[in-house]
Amino acid sequence: MVKIGLRHEDKSSWERRTVISPENVEKLLKEHGITTVVQPSPTRIFPDADYEKAGAELNASLSACPVIFGLKEIPPSFFEPDKVYLFFSHTIKGQKHNMPMLRQMLNLGCSLIDYERIVNEKNQRLIFFGRYAGLAGMIDTLWALGKRFEAEGIETPFSGIRQAYHYSCLAEAEDAVREAGNSIQEHGLPPEITPLVTAFTGYGHVSNGAQEVFDLLPHLTVEPERVKDPGFINEARTDVLYKAVFKEADMVAPVAEGRPFDLQEYYTHPERYKSLFHEYLPHITVMVNAIYWDSRYPVLVTNEDLKKLFYEKKQPRFRVAGDITCDIEGSIQCTIKATQPDNPVYTVFPGTGTVKYGFFDTGLTVLPIDNFPAELPRESSLYFSDVLMNFIPEISSTDFSQPLDRLTLSKPLASALIMHKGELTPDYRYLEKHL
Repeated sequence: MVKIGLRHEDKSSWERRTVISPENVEKLLKEHGITTVVQPSPTRIFPDADYEKAGAELNASLSACPVIFGLKEIPPSFFEPDKVYLFFSHTIKGQKHNMPMLRQMLNLGCSLIDYERIVNEKNQRLIFFGRYAGLAGMIDTLWALGKRFEAEGIETPFSGIRQAYHYSCLAEAEDAVREAGNSIQEHGLPPEITPLVTAFTGYGHVSNGAQEVFDLLPHLTVEPERVKDPGFINEARTDVLYKAVFKEADMVAPVAEGRPFDLQEYYTHPERYKSLFHEYLPHITVMVNAIYWDSRYPVLVTNEDLKKLFYEKKQPRFRVAGDITCDIEGSIQCTIKATQPDNPVYTVFPGTGTVKYGFFDTGLTVLPIDNFPAELPRESSLYFSDVLMNFIPEISSTDFSQPLDRLTLSKPLASALIMHKGELTPDYRYLEKHL
């Protein structure tokens, strides 16, 4: 009988998610003859007893399993020679802090399949937590907005919203957002903070998840250009929020004057483009950052942008940056560190360049939690497990002892094979320079 291992998570005390649910452990056993060996965990959202009831074998050691499934990065000391590991390795950008882990896997002759690179023929990801990052990120951003206004002595219905992890389920959190929306619709927002504009960068799974929560509030959708119109403030209502979704053409423009925006050129030659986002900063209250970003792309919000914004007006409209993307010193340059749910925000004071944890009545409140989906552990785990089930039987039946050119992996899994038997595969040999 084939055995696979399910690792416990230990990167963060907040990580309660898993990649295989008890229900799917039972399906694997009954429908495919696959036994799951589960490492016991006191923090996993599903109790050990649920796995045992589903037919799993509880064992602290996964040595009997040739294939091991995890979620987040794994300590180098955990790896065993010649085994196959599946997890989010966070190595494909050459992330420096994970290179020792990658080097250890290479030294031990391991194989690595990274969930992030399981893609279809259009290079679209097939397995992800993106929607749940957006859902939790938006709930927490609304909470942060309420706390920020409280620090300024401004009462708003957002004060009734808590962080996502305080709710027993997503539905309970959504009810709290609806309740805030009902209050806004009935009583309106204080005139001094309206129009309240939320800018969403991007339109993928993360952004859509965030918008799903935001749309529970009374709102009107406007084009990004509209918020810069001087007449917009005069026409704005206090009983609704305003939503602006920014696509690439709204955020960047060619460096060369007079050249039209070209999406394909932007993707292939992002160095030819510059950010336009500073033009919108005086007109927005909240920024929900939900884009893919790497160092090739323009920085959307620079420290100089913020310094100029806060110099021109001691406290502009811009109050909160919900940085779901959480690229350190990335698309929002003042995201200087990631946070955890128990200490989730810091305030940046652009005039002095100082940063302090907590809420203040000035500055920009930044919310850059790097594992938002962990705040919705049950729903996100069930979703991920159901999608992963499309691949587990194939992975379990593959003979990974074969040379790379004789592996029979489907294209989505082949595209995610970072290393095989201790060697980087051709698409990922660029990582050698980072090692």
